[in-house]
Amino acid sequence: MTEFSTTPNPNRVFSFPMSRLLPPLGLFVLTFIWGYTWVLSKQALAYAPPFAFAAERCFMGALSLFVILKLMRRSATLVAPGPTLLIGLAQASGFMAFQTWALVEGGPGKTAVLIFTMPIWTLLMAWPILGERIQGKQWLAALSTLTGLVLIIEPWDMHSSLFSKFLGVVAALCWAVGSILIKRLRFHHKVDLLALTAWQMMLGAVPLVLLAGFIPEHATNWTVSYIWILAFVSVVSTGLGWWLWVFILDRVPAWEASLSILGTPVVAILSSRWLLGESFKISEVTGILLIGGGLILLSLISWAASRR
Repeated sequence: MTEFSTTPNPNRVFSFPMSRLLPPLGLFVLTFIWGYTWVLSKQALAYAPPFAFAAERCFMGALSLFVILKLMRRSATLVAPGPTLLIGLAQASGFMAFQTWALVEGGPGKTAVLIFTMPIWTLLMAWPILGERIQGKQWLAALSTLTGLVLIIEPWDMHSSLFSKFLGVVAALCWAVGSILIKRLRFHHKVDLLALTAWQMMLGAVPLVLLAGFIPEHATNWTVSYIWILAFVSVVSTGLGWWLWVFILDRVPAWEASLSILGTPVVAILSSRWLLGESFKISEVTGILLIGGGLILLSLISWAASRR
C-alpha cells in the first residue's frame, strides 16, 4: 500500500503566487488613497498658498521616505543621478506644481479627472519608446476607460475653467513623462525602488521650494487641521503613495498601470460630491460606469493571462 504524506511540501510551486496579487492589490489601495487626497488637497489650500503647499508636501514626503530607509537599514545611495533628476523634475516638480495650481482654479473631482488623462499620453509614448503594445481585448478595456474619461472631462465644454483644464493636462503630461523615464531607468540600472522614490522626490522638491520662495504668496496658516492634512497628504499619499506607484510600475506595463489607476478620479469625484455637496451630471455617471467597466475587463484579462 502506498502511503501519502499530509505534510505540506515547502518546494511546491503554486499556480497563482502571491507576487501576482501584489500589483492589483497595490493599485486598489492606491486608488482610494489618491482619490481622497484630492479633496484633502483642496481643503489644504484654504490654509496654505498653492506653491508653498506643493513644496511642503513634496519635501515632507521625501523626508519620510528617507526616515523609513534609515529605520529599515536599507541603502539610500543615489544611483544614476542624471536620470533620477529628470524623473524628479517631471514627476515631482512639474506634476506637483501644475496639479496644485489646477486645484486653485477648479474643483478637486474635475481636476483629478483632467490629470488622469495621463494614461492617454502614456499609451502614446510607451509604444514607440518602451515597445509596450496593447493587444486583443486589451483595446476594448482601453477604449472603455478612455471614453469614460472623455465624458467626464467634457472637452466640448470650453467655457468652464479652460485654464484649469490646461493646467491639469500639463500635469498629466509631466506624470506620463516621469512614468516612462522610470521604466527606462529600471531597464538600464538596478536601483532600490524606495531609494529611487525618495531621491526623485527630494530632488523635485528643490525647484518647488525655490518657486515658493520667489513667488509672492501669503504665509501658511499652521493650524492643527492643516498639520493633520499635510501629514496625511505628504507622508501617506505623496511619500508612500509614490513609492507604491513605482513598485507597481516596475511589475506591470506602463500603459496597464496607467489605465488601472483610472479608478482614482472616480473616487475623487464621489468623495468630492459627497463631502463638498456638488451635484452629479449624466455624462459623469456614464463616464464613471465606463471607467469601472473598463477596469473590471482589464483585471479579468490580466487574471486570465496569469492562469496560462
